[in-house]
Amino acid sequence: MAKPVVIVVGADKGGVGKTTVARTLLDYFSANNVATRAFDTENPRGTLKRFHPDLTEIVDMTATSDQMKIFDTLNSASPSVTVIDVRAGLLSPSLTALRDIGFLDAARAGQITFAVFHILGPSIASLDEIAETANFMQGAKYFLVKNFINNTSFFEWDQATYNSYFHRIKDATELTIPKLNEMAYEQVEVASVPFLKFVANKSMKDEAANYSFVLRGYVRHWLANVWSEFDRIKLTDLVGSGKSGARGGEK
Repeated sequence: MAKPVVIVVGADKGGVGKTTVARTLLDYFSANNVATRAFDTENPRGTLKRFHPDLTEIVDMTATSDQMKIFDTLNSASPSVTVIDVRAGLLSPSLTALRDIGFLDAARAGQITFAVFHILGPSIASLDEIAETANFMQGAKYFLVKNFINNTSFFEWDQATYNSYFHRIKDATELTIPKLNEMAYEQVEVASVPFLKFVANKSMKDEAANYSFVLRGYVRHWLANVWSEFDRIKLTDLVGSGKSGARGGEK
């Protein structure tokens, strides 16, 4: 049986585009034929579930019974890759819970592959989260993600300050999510479909849609750039899959 893989996407600060990154991960795994399940901790509304309803279950990460739904099923679940979209403000508490239940010990022992995509905002307060999160990262793959999707400029960071935080964590890897054309992003939101389906001009039911050719082009180009970042960190190797597949919705 394949070793379970758990990917946590989160931040302690809100409004940094966590769910957007989680959506690109699910599309990337789909394009690379990696079977994946997802948990949306934005209870009860659930943004991730709106775009990936077949893969996603809404849970309350603070409830023991919902923690059991996720982690008691890791060795029995098929697929073996689990993506958890952590609600704003819950990254540190969630990592604390993972420590308390012995999950982090299991990751350190090599029983589970554990990765954290920490979505950074532009403020020094967001950098302060790195120091908090670093305490939990032994045995985990830690990715620091600069997400420009919300037109973020990271204006408060000078390189020396950033480096002073970044170098506190051994083996952390930086990722950059570029900005997507605002009108294209809005149209995907309105359509409520995965980025991959929007590019393919398909509805949620895989029926032909009538999305703008121009906006689909912007999304295709952007998604290809995001996936190039995932290729660079060898994400398919991390989850035990083979070579990368289609790019940006190409079939």
